[in-house]
Amino acid sequence: MRIIDLTPDDETLLRQVAELVVAAFREHSPSYSTIDAALEEVRESLEDGRLSRVAIDDDGTSLGWVGGIPEYGGHAWELHPLAVRPDAQRRGVGSALVADLEQQVAARGGMTLYLGTDDETNRTSLSGVDLYPDPLAHVARIRNLRRHPYEFYLKQGFAIIGVIPDASGPGQPDILMAKRVMPAEG
Repeated sequence: MRIIDLTPDDETLLRQVAELVVAAFREHSPSYSTIDAALEEVRESLEDGRLSRVAIDDDGTSLGWVGGIPEYGGHAWELHPLAVRPDAQRRGVGSALVADLEQQVAARGGMTLYLGTDDETNRTSLSGVDLYPDPLAHVARIRNLRRHPYEFYLKQGFAIIGVIPDASGPGQPDILMAKRVMPAEG
């Protein structure tokens, strides 16, 4: 496996990435339920200043994809999105993509990598409940009920830094996570 830049001129790879996005998010996120929606997201990842990296196998077939968006003057970058083909999951592809994105962000002077990981399908103890008036108390007691990816990100060194209650609708929070990718100065 190797990780390369996704480029706008490789229509075959763009389509493969869109297909893996649909397959990876099919069960848990209606946002990417069609090839057209996924292709739009993939093409947006190619905008100036953004990072779009794809893991490919020896035959050049896409295994996974990660994007990075500079925010806060480039000091912090949003990881958006991360998708791994279902038959390639649990084989280190996602971890390799995250590590690669961390290196890419640090090389551009970024200090923090952050993400939001929605719970739209009742996969954590934060979903389906009213998180107010004390959302952070709920975060302190979070439990993974059905393979929500927040635990994957914890294993990659991210920390839960907050939650946006009802971000995707009533009882559907967005779990906010971040990690430092470059040592803080002073």
